[in-house]
Amino acid sequence: MAQAPWKMKGQVLIACNCDYGCPCNVNARPTHGDCEGGWTWQIEEGVYGDVRLDGLFAGLYADWPKAIHEGNGVAVYLLDERATDAQRAALQTLVEGQAGGPWALFRKTLRELHGPQYVRFSADASGPLPRLRAEGVVELATEFIRNPVTKETIHPRIALPEGLVVKEAALLGSSRFVVSHEHVRWDHSGKYAAAGYFQYVGP
Repeated sequence: MAQAPWKMKGQVLIACNCDYGCPCNVNARPTHGDCEGGWTWQIEEGVYGDVRLDGLFAGLYADWPKAIHEGNGVAVYLLDERATDAQRAALQTLVEGQAGGPWALFRKTLRELHGPQYVRFSADASGPLPRLRAEGVVELATEFIRNPVTKETIHPRIALPEGLVVKEAALLGSSRFVVSHEHVRWDHSGKYAAAGYFQYVGP
């Protein structure tokens, strides 16, 4: 069945178990050989068919035993509890990878995708150190990376012209990154985080 045309833009907050910068961004192996990370999308403007998605959140949090592209991952996805029935159906279609976008590629790497679970999201992305909470499941707070000698904060950025999730992002650390779910559970505080603007069109 043909999917409705859609588009959205907003901010995405990323964190995982890799060291600062995340070697996966440049097609290298994950720091520890596996990937345990998540993406949270704050949709500033979005539409799926005739359903508006402005102001809603969606999150995907996963474990892969090796690099993402090698597959066999287990993931959970969370959707904004404020969404109407029509918005929930649209977001579910998108995050389950049925209508293109980065989620379609993620879905091909997963052997299990659990959800949707509807939760209350709260976030502060107005400053240089964004933070978010998906009530009862995810906590993420970011911090600046520091020069190991001078202890001064540094502000690296990465440009990814071929990036699937984000084309440019500020590189940060996670002062706290905890996911507590039946199927995905870990604490990777003090590791990689990034924040950037996204803009997608599909299918």
